[in-house]
Formats: sequence, structure tokens, C-alpha cells
Amino acid sequence: MRVMGIDPGLTRCGVGVVEGRPGAPGKMVAVEVIRTDPEAPLADRLLALDEGLRRLLEEFEPEAVAVERVFSQHNVASVIGTAQASGVALLAGAKSGLPTATYTPSEAKAAICGNGTADKRQVTAMVTRILRLTDPPKPADAADALAIAICHLWRGGLKAKLASASTGPDHGPRASPRRGQPR
Repeated sequence: MRVMGIDPGLTRCGVGVVEGRPGAPGKMVAVEVIRTDPEAPLADRLLALDEGLRRLLEEFEPEAVAVERVFSQHNVASVIGTAQASGVALLAGAKSGLPTATYTPSEAKAAICGNGTADKRQVTAMVTRILRLTDPPKPADAADALAIAICHLWRGGLKAKLASASTGPDHGPRASPRRGQPR
């Protein structure tokens, strides 16, 4: 499975593409940070983000998109920009016909580090180890995007497998066998 992880931001939006399967180390396919000019009008910045994400979706053809869920910060202006960037990221995935998921920072940290309160240094170190990279991804937005992709690969991929196991060929719930009859 190939997953595009996105750490949304209006000035810096981290994008990481990881390939692998649940329970196994993945392979980094790509990592990039889309930057927008903080002095540019908001609409232009959102358009630039959309164009950058669309380009990466077309280039790397992921099977799913995972976006870091916006959480409340002290700086209201910052959280609004992050929420707008998150909406653009989710829309880009949906427009491409891809399944999308969101994960809180603590969910990603728990999946990657085993600790939902891990700091950025720990996340970067674990992403570097899990993906067997020679150098840590920089800046932190890049490492966070890869962490979100790995989180979805491990958690989202497992959820999808469990969901498909509980549905039959018609994609509906499996009928229970009659008592005494094997499935």
C-alpha cells in the first residue's frame, strides 16, 4: 500500500509518501515541503497548496491520503490557517478519488514511538529508524508527514483489512452461517 501523509500548514505543508504494509517497516518514496509566501493573499496561498498537492498526488499515485488532524493551539490565527490547509489536503485526496483519514498528533506519536507525548526529536528519530533512512528528514514538517503516513500504513491499513474481512463479495455484511454449518 502506498500512503501520502500530510502535515498541513499554510506556510509549510509537509508531504511524505510511504509504501509498505501493516506490521512491517515501510519504504520512503518521497518527502517534500510545499511552501507558500506568508505575504501573499490567502486565496493565492490556498491555490498554491492545492496545486502542489495535486502535482504530488499525480506524480506518486498513492492509494490513500492521511492528514494530521488540526488540534487547538494557543495561537488562534495559526490554527485557522492550519485548518484551512487541512481542508485543502482532504479535498485534494477526495478529488483524486482516494480514501482519506485523519490522525491526531498524539495518535501518530503513539503509532511511531509508542508514546503519544513524544517530542519532535523522538518522532524524527523513529521515522528515520523505521524507514531506514541515512539522514533524518528535515524540516520537522517533513518528518511529521512521514509519521502520519506510517501511522496510516500501520493503523489505517489494519482497519481496512479488518473491515474487508467482515464484508462479503457484495461488500455487505457477511451472513452468519446456520448453526452447525461451516462458513
